[in-house]
Order: sequence, then structure tokens, then C-alpha cells
Amino acid sequence: MTIAIPEPWTTLVDVATLSSALARGNARLLDARAAASAAPRLLDARFSLADPQSGARDYAGGHLPGALRADVNSDLADMSVVGHGRHPLPDSDAFAATVGRWGIGPDTQVVVYDAGDGSMAAARAWWLLRLIGHTRVAVLDGGVAAWQAAGLPLTREVPEVVPLPAYPGRFDTTQVASVEEIAARLKHAPGWLLDARAGERFRGEVEPLDPVAGHVPGAVNRPFGLNVADGRLRPAAELQAALRPLIGSNDPQQVVLMCGSGVTACHLLLAMEVAGLHGARIYPDSWSGWVSDSSRPVATGE
Repeated sequence: MTIAIPEPWTTLVDVATLSSALARGNARLLDARAAASAAPRLLDARFSLADPQSGARDYAGGHLPGALRADVNSDLADMSVVGHGRHPLPDSDAFAATVGRWGIGPDTQVVVYDAGDGSMAAARAWWLLRLIGHTRVAVLDGGVAAWQAAGLPLTREVPEVVPLPAYPGRFDTTQVASVEEIAARLKHAPGWLLDARAGERFRGEVEPLDPVAGHVPGAVNRPFGLNVADGRLRPAAELQAALRPLIGSNDPQQVVLMCGSGVTACHLLLAMEVAGLHGARIYPDSWSGWVSDSSRPVATGE
């Protein structure tokens, strides 16, 4: 006997819904093997740019029951790659092996969370899973903060997971924008490229992380924080009303999203998907990759 999740979660799931599903998946009516197949697989993707080791410490200090650790630098990027920004895409086969090691197969419902709004770095894990062909994946709206605010427990117990073979998929490169495409579209009318960084970084007033300040010429700024209220993503109608004017007449599938290193751009993609603006793509090199070549043009100001 197994208990199936009625509908796959593909963008967001709230704390109450997840908590209920976890309780059903661990019901005593099920044997251990059936329970494992029924319960969602949780991934803890907490991360801080200022302290890359903080996510591991936070996980060790307490995480959602049944959650595994998904580390940005070791699982969600290939830090050995040069010239593609601070968080280069991992190798497709290597990521497929990681997904299998997490015990995730094509039918597994996955829920990814971070400390709060999904930007560091639940949305990055969500996007990479989608990129490799896994559709049953969602971000926990409000993350650990919302979970604890609901009075739900954390645990220090690391779950035992039966690993699976490498996930049977490869990265869909049509969902990825290359640096060559960005360079070729520089003279297009604004609206095709959205930058999720904070306004002061976009304008070139400050740059705490990368060697050059500013933005790609023609980009439009949409700080990812504007898509959030009280630690949760804003309602779909609000997001659509704010995002649709930014892309103008562009079809969402022609829109490219970027940020500093390809992490918060995924949060902007999540917002667009929730808003019904489907099919935007990520430029994973983002600003840190763009400025790795000094011959590429840089703009400042609005």
C-alpha cells in the first residue's frame, strides 16, 4: 500500500500542505519501504554568500525531518570551471549521479527549502532539477522560518536514504542562455534581459563580490527581493502585474534572467513561473561570468 501525493508540486508548496504530506507518508499503516516512496524527498539548500560554510552548520544544528543537505558549491555548481562565473553549472552527468545519491527518481516529489524566501539557494536546486528533466519539484514557501513559525520541529538526525542509479536525464540546454547569445542581443530593445541583483549593484554604485561594477547594457533591473513579502513569494496576480510590464512585448520564452552568479536569477524564474509567465531562461554565468572577460561592455546607472 502506498499513498500518492494527489497533485505534483512544481513551483511552491506551503508549510501546512508539506507537513500534512509528511505525516501521511510516515503513517504507521505503511511499512518502511512504502513510507519512503510516499513521503516527499526534502533538500536543505541553506546558503550564505558571506559565509559559504553556514549552510552545513545550520543543517547540523537542525533541519526539517527527513531532509538531506544540498550544498551550492559542491552539489549545485562546479567550482573547478573557470570563466563561467562564481557558481558555474555542474556537469550534467555529475548532477544526475548526485540526484540519484539523494534517492530521487522520476516519480519522487521533491521539496527544496532554505532559511527563508527561497533565494539562497532553494530556487537554484529547483531549477537544476527542472533542467535535468525532473518536474515534481517545488520550493517550500517561507522555508525554515515559516516551518518554525508554525510550531513545527527541526531535527539533527540525518536520514538514511537508499541511493538510486544516476537520474535518467540530461540538462536541457535550450533552457540555458549562453554568453554568445547575450552578446548577440545587446542592441535589442529592453525587456529581454532581467537582472535580479539589488539596485545599487545593478547601477554600479557598489560591488561587494565581483571585480567590476555595473550591468550588461540593455538589461532591466528587477531585484528578487521585490517578489517577496514577509519571507514568502507574493501572490501570482501581484507578480504578473509587476513583471509583465518589465518584459514588454517579449514572449516570456524569449526572456533571459541573470544575477550575480546564477543563484538569485533562479528565484526570479520561480516568480515568473508562479505569475504564469512561463518559459524564461537562465544565463547561469551571470554578472560574474560576464565580467570575467574585460572586452565585454559594461553599463552603469539606471
